[in-house]
Amino acid sequence: MPNENGTWIMYGVSWNDPECLHSYEEAIDYINEVGFLPLFKNDIPGFSIEERTVPKYWWCGNPEVDPWEWRELIARSGKVAYGKFFDKKAGFISKKWLPYFANVRRDGYDFDALWEDGKASSKQRKIMNLFAEENEDAEIYSNELKAKAGFGKGGEKNFDGTITGLQMQTYLCVRDFRQRKNKLGEEYGWPIAIYCTPEHLWGYKHVTKAYKEDPQESAKRIMKHMNDIYPVATERQIQKVIGIK
Repeated sequence: MPNENGTWIMYGVSWNDPECLHSYEEAIDYINEVGFLPLFKNDIPGFSIEERTVPKYWWCGNPEVDPWEWRELIARSGKVAYGKFFDKKAGFISKKWLPYFANVRRDGYDFDALWEDGKASSKQRKIMNLFAEENEDAEIYSNELKAKAGFGKGGEKNFDGTITGLQMQTYLCVRDFRQRKNKLGEEYGWPIAIYCTPEHLWGYKHVTKAYKEDPQESAKRIMKHMNDIYPVATERQIQKVIGIK
């Protein structure tokens, strides 16, 4: 979704195009078919939800056809993981491929081990402490996460950058989008992101099952898969979008 002369340009296909995705269920099936997929157009031609949907339906507000609404439904389904996984931008990873991304992005580290080896920041730790083992089933509103981790006025800075980094490392993902509730339990405002760990979605055993292989082997596995399904992509494009060094 590039910005050309101050105007956002959406790329896509017609409703009758054989490559068009017509519903969030079709989008989930396609994500599972290809394994992982960014939400918006990127350096790799055709490698996005945007390029397989009808441009005029984006942000129309109808969840039947609006891909922006689909991202909420897909995250809520728990069938694929959603978050800022690709070059710090939003996208989806299937249950099958998440373990390999976790092994590469985490370099085989659980977050506690990452912290103990001095490879995590104190800001990251304050956030991840809220998802510690004793609270591993946590699903936390983004505004509550920000406040409880000590970000905001008079506190830590760069919450958005920190939370994006944790998603890029696959320590967090977006579980849902929900409206906030007032003291009477009534919903209000726009839906906001709910964060959780991938382990909460699919279990620690599944998420970490690729830890048994060298992270570089997992990286090669991902690269080979990309070469198979998007042969037009160059190695440099794949490394940039997928986040593999």
